[in-house]
Amino acid sequence: MAKLDSLWRRISVHRRMFLLSGPCVIESEELCLQIGRRLRDTCERLGIDYVFKASFDKANRSSGKSFRGPGLTEGLAILGRIRTKLGVPVVTDVHTEEQCAAAGEVCDVLQIPAFLCRQTDLIAAAVATGRIVNIKKGQFLAPGDMANVVKKAEENGPRKLILTERGSSFGYNNLVADMRSIPILAKTGYPVVFDATHSVQLPGGQGDRSGGQREFAPVLAASAVAAGCHGLFIETHPDPEKALSDGPNMIPLAEMPVVLRRMLRVREAVRK
Repeated sequence: MAKLDSLWRRISVHRRMFLLSGPCVIESEELCLQIGRRLRDTCERLGIDYVFKASFDKANRSSGKSFRGPGLTEGLAILGRIRTKLGVPVVTDVHTEEQCAAAGEVCDVLQIPAFLCRQTDLIAAAVATGRIVNIKKGQFLAPGDMANVVKKAEENGPRKLILTERGSSFGYNNLVADMRSIPILAKTGYPVVFDATHSVQLPGGQGDRSGGQREFAPVLAASAVAAGCHGLFIETHPDPEKALSDGPNMIPLAEMPVVLRRMLRVREAVRK
């Protein structure tokens, strides 16, 4: 727990820039290690706190035939080995109360998916683990509505919360990111993350799967940093076109150093 407390202190008290990043879903342990190692080394050079992200199960998919991941048992085993081998904290999605207890034994941060952000029992189970809990704002909520979600969390466990903006539904198969959300969410007193890659997703935009506009992810990320977000959530892959989930909105791994350096320049300019 000492490492967890240190991470929480850096991002909540000292407000260091931090990054939640990795592939959308665990495709293989080898791929996760490849991505995690590259991101860890880049973040160490740039002075960014890095948390490896990957899902053991993508429960929310457009089609029942879509790849979901290795599942809870195998997925958590892989995440545990990544945490040990790379020496970095890890974050993963949880969808049920039972998953919270299991994931809390392995992961430093538990993530509540946007579609589940109002599930009271799920939030209670996540915060009861004592881990940091990242709650993504639902696409169907106004940012001010997250105050009720925060209150639920505060009533059920340690107050180690992160709130993530990931866009709002805007007509059919489209999202829009309203940068007013950043300061509104920050009024809760908790660190705010901007999800750059899911905000450019086109939900269900390709019929049996979601589309995306990855070229706009760095643009929105820079806007969110300028608006005052404390951290970024970015999904990445060595070859997004071959990714098994969310490829159209993922940033190529080779581009991540340039993107992150740009974010730091924007952050420094705003601070000045």
